[in-house]
Amino acid sequence: MAQQKRLTWYYDFISPYAYLASQALDRFPNTIEIVRKPILFAGLLKKWETRGPAEIVPMRKFTYRQIAWLANRNAIPLKFPPIHPFNPLKLLRLNISLGDDSAIVDRLFRFVWAEGRSSDNPSQWAALLEEFGLSVGETEERIGDAVVKQQLITYTEQAIAEGIFGVPGFVVDDEVFWGFDSIPFINDYLEDPALISQPLMRQADGVGEGVKRG
Repeated sequence: MAQQKRLTWYYDFISPYAYLASQALDRFPNTIEIVRKPILFAGLLKKWETRGPAEIVPMRKFTYRQIAWLANRNAIPLKFPPIHPFNPLKLLRLNISLGDDSAIVDRLFRFVWAEGRSSDNPSQWAALLEEFGLSVGETEERIGDAVVKQQLITYTEQAIAEGIFGVPGFVVDDEVFWGFDSIPFINDYLEDPALISQPLMRQADGVGEGVKRG
């Protein structure tokens, strides 16, 4: 019997593209094991010395329009949060403290992107925690735990070590894929791993290697 393939999914609740991906994970074969790892997108930006699309003025308008279009085209509910970008640390650490559970990840994503709510809104945050049977005080202790904080750092460092440069990021067989729109690419690869060994793919791998940076 062939060994089950593992797909590592790196995400941050700050990313609307990661949200869209979270609502499309059922597009992967059910024989694939999905390992969920929340990471801090800001850590990737710092490592690769880049900026998020919302921080680039001409890119911002297109990005949000594209998100709205993609959500509508894929029948994914969408309501933008009151502020974006926002600080996702509370959500990321809550996720880690509650464990790797698909239902928890989905709920946290939908809290932000399907309901347009904010972890910085005290009443909305308290209502979310109540769903998990937690109080605000108890949660502060959980997400402030040194082990939880370190786990987020570790996941982010693992993502960087694997070559992840954005979210959603996916790794399978040491191959890196990026973005909501990469899901069909991943599925084609899963069906035929030789896909990335084709001549045009090998040519693509070498494009830009000799480019000088200013």
